[in-house]
Amino acid sequence: MCGMKLLTVNLGRARVSEHTNGPGGLTGIDKRPAEGPVHVSDPGPKGTGGSGLAGDAVCHLRHHGGTDQAVYAFAREELDAWEAVLGRELANGTFGENITTLGIDVSGARIGERWRIGSALLLEVTSGRIPCRTFAGHLGEKGWVRRFTQEAAPGAYLRVLEPGAISAGDPVEIVHRPDHDVTVSLVFRAVTTERELLSQLLAAGDALHPEALRDARAYVEKHGSRHG
Repeated sequence: MCGMKLLTVNLGRARVSEHTNGPGGLTGIDKRPAEGPVHVSDPGPKGTGGSGLAGDAVCHLRHHGGTDQAVYAFAREELDAWEAVLGRELANGTFGENITTLGIDVSGARIGERWRIGSALLLEVTSGRIPCRTFAGHLGEKGWVRRFTQEAAPGAYLRVLEPGAISAGDPVEIVHRPDHDVTVSLVFRAVTTERELLSQLLAAGDALHPEALRDARAYVEKHGSRHG
């Protein structure tokens, strides 16, 4: 695929919000495009590690951040589609994404797919983003969690395999695409509204987000793979 690139790299500062039950009522979901390069590295395990991007706030470490959710990517094409539905402008970073991409089917990416961004950074796709009360409150749209879930185009979480600095305009290259068919969208559907799909996720192996992998294994142990 040609023309794949970053439009912006987005960082959030901790801000008080009535829509979060995070520590101190703080959230970093309000992300804005950064000027200049941003260093990206593995932040460490979930629960203690925050964002993979230097200068980006993650306030509720129980649910956000950590190695397997180090970077959140969302496609500009999906933002454009939501603009048409909602009848309002959605700037890059509005969905709380760290990187806004162009030319990449982010929700159609396969688990374990690897992206080289710029000259150094190497990321690996792990799962999709699950919408929450904070996201809905930030966007200010009624029934947002339900609407976003129905669309099943959640954007992708990625882990950092090789650290590096990235900037707006950097090229993105897909350097590895696994031979299974477990996409970000499939994982999202399986862990939210279509639990019968969980057994299919096992094809992605250890590249899958550990929480989704745990759910898939538990489902198969209880129901068997014939329901997948």
